[in-house]
Formats: sequence, C-alpha cells, structure tokens
Amino acid sequence: MSERKSTLMAGWALLATSVVMTAVMVLLGYVVLSGAAAMGSTLFVGDAPLWPALSGQTPVWGGIWPACVGSLTVVVLSLLLALVPGIGTGVWMATVVDSRLSRCLGVAVDVLAGVPSILMGLFGFTLILFLRQWYFPAANTSLLLAAACLAMLIIPYLAVSTRTALQSLPPQLRQTALSLGMSESQTCRHVLLPQARGGIMAGILLAIGRAAEDTAVIMLTGAVVNAGLPGGLLQRFEALPFSIFYLSAQYQSQQELTMAFGAALTLMLLTATLFAVAGGLQRAACRRRWGDLNQEVIHDRRD
Repeated sequence: MSERKSTLMAGWALLATSVVMTAVMVLLGYVVLSGAAAMGSTLFVGDAPLWPALSGQTPVWGGIWPACVGSLTVVVLSLLLALVPGIGTGVWMATVVDSRLSRCLGVAVDVLAGVPSILMGLFGFTLILFLRQWYFPAANTSLLLAAACLAMLIIPYLAVSTRTALQSLPPQLRQTALSLGMSESQTCRHVLLPQARGGIMAGILLAIGRAAEDTAVIMLTGAVVNAGLPGGLLQRFEALPFSIFYLSAQYQSQQELTMAFGAALTLMLLTATLFAVAGGLQRAACRRRWGDLNQEVIHDRRD
C-alpha cells in the first residue's frame, strides 16, 4: 500500500473516531449539565428524612433511592443467574469444537443475542400469565422474574466473550497441561480459565452495562413507579431505567423533567461504579495471578 493511501486511511479513521467521540462527549455533557441541578438529597429521598430513608426505616415516595437499590439488586441478581450458564456455554463451545452440540449451542447463542429485549419481556409476562392460569394463581411479576429475563439477555455476552478468550490462548497451553497428565476438566479449570480471565471479565463488564440500561424487560416483568425498597425476590420493585422513562414521558413541570435528567445521571454513575468494581476485581485477580507465578519462579530458582 502506498504512503498516500496509508495517510488517507489514517485520516479517515481519525475523522470517524473524532465524530464518534464528539457525539459521545456532547451526549454525556448534556446529561451531566441537565442533571447536575437536580443532584441532592431531595432527588433521592424527596421530603423524607435522609438517614431513616436510606436505611429503609422511612418509606420514600418522592425520590429515586428505591429505584437505585432496585436497579443495583436486579443487575447483581441477573449477573449471578447468568454467570454459570454463560461461562459454561462459552467453555463448551471453545473446548468441544467438533461436537454437533457445540455447533447447536453456537447457533442458539447467536439467535438469543439477536432477540429484542421487548420480546424477552413479553416472554416473561406470558410465562406469568401461563403460571397463573394453570399452576400458581398467585404468581405475579417480580424482581426474580425480571432478573431471570435479563439473565437470558446477557448470557450471550458471557458465552461469546468466554469462547473468544479461550480460543485466543496459545494451543500449547492445553497440550502441555494434557501431556503432564492433567485431565480435560483440570486443564480447563487450572490452566485455561485463569489465563482467559481478562477476556471473561470484559464480557462481564458488557453484561453489567446491558442489564443496567434495559427498560423494556423490567417494564413488563416487575418494575413499577412506587414500590419502595425491594421487599423480596417475589415482590415488585423500582428501577432507574423505568423511572427515567416514566418521568420523561409523564412530566408535568420543568422540575420533574430535571428530576428525570438527575435520574439519568445517577444511572450513569451507578453503571460507572459497577464497571469500576468489576475492573478492580479484574486487576486484583491479574496481580494475584502474576504474584503466584513470581513466587513459583522464585521457589524453582531456589530449588
């Protein structure tokens, strides 16, 4: 490729990157500037006393604190429900490549990744109607149902990231472990998964972002406007995405619209906090892994 073409391609790449970054910064700046005016205790607890409201001793009806707790709860619960099947599916697709089941799982994951969130919400809502009609008359939309539907949405992120991370490892790792007498399960658990931890954590970060921002699923499976703090897995709950949707669609004054921007800014901060925690865990795991390797090297040199 000639130098002129290389320069032209680099210029187009720089221009495209600048356009995307500018759009992102403008969007973030608009949300921050519009929502900063609403940030304060009134946004979170309304007219209720601050500390009794935060601890759950006093109900909150005019603030977004219950929505913050509900969003955090549904994200963590959906992640816990999706971790084992998501990572397990990715491990199977990466290690059992020639299996017909592995190929079927790959197709199923791709199809599940393309399912719109509104269809997943309708599935959860229809499931509740079926259960109420035939088996459990008291069944209703709830926190557990919303988390389960969100878990099905984020399983493809975990499966694909795990498969990609494992397939990117050098094949010599697996061959060496097997030649040393380790079984397939031991090789996967003690050699491959620790080395692919970074890629798996990247998938977890994507899953957190997907679960935190979705509105269509929780709107049909358990989120309401005024429910207070989550009272249990089978109770309805409040969530920030649904609160933002409701406030922005039904606002009656500029104050309520500003409150919606404040809720949007809070959701951004909550998601950033979850990203930071997951990233910190990833870095801590990497440091621990490298520390263990250094200790093994030092021990071998002494011997």
